[in-house]
Amino acid sequence: MRKRGGRKRALGTRAPMATPQGSNQRWSLDLDSDSLVDGRRFHIQCVIDDFLRECLAMVADNSISGVRVARELDRIASLRGYPDQVVSDNGTELTSNAMLQWQEERGVGWHYIARGKPMQNGFVESFNGRLRAECLNAHWFLSLADATEKLEAWRRDYNEERPHSAIGNKVPAALMKSARAASPWR
Repeated sequence: MRKRGGRKRALGTRAPMATPQGSNQRWSLDLDSDSLVDGRRFHIQCVIDDFLRECLAMVADNSISGVRVARELDRIASLRGYPDQVVSDNGTELTSNAMLQWQEERGVGWHYIARGKPMQNGFVESFNGRLRAECLNAHWFLSLADATEKLEAWRRDYNEERPHSAIGNKVPAALMKSARAASPWR
């Protein structure tokens, strides 16, 4: 009897990553989860710009497939442009054929962290810890719409009001404005 071959998965790079020197050089992506008051689980896709420490998106839904991840990345890119590289773990939705096709068609590099090494994606892991402590553990979510509304309010506060020590005690939105003003590509 012939053995069936394994399914084709996205491989990405395994080389050490350089520290980003500008916006859109590297985005970090991760999925988190929480539950509604009635006990139903939902997932949250978080996308971070590693240079600005800005949360580009938080998408809450019952299920987030590779196709959905790709659609959300396209939505963000329509506002900001595509990143040079995306960093993520090896979750099934992030190693799916849909993601492999997305990265090939858009020319975006992808770096998968080693299994069991979440600190290789430290920017988004740090963000997730803060999200969990300040938002997810502090709120009750009645529905997905309620969760989306509360997550977006927290994301706006995180990006527009609060200074981050990692970027010189500046607010990510203010840093983005100054980066755009200094850019010759305005």
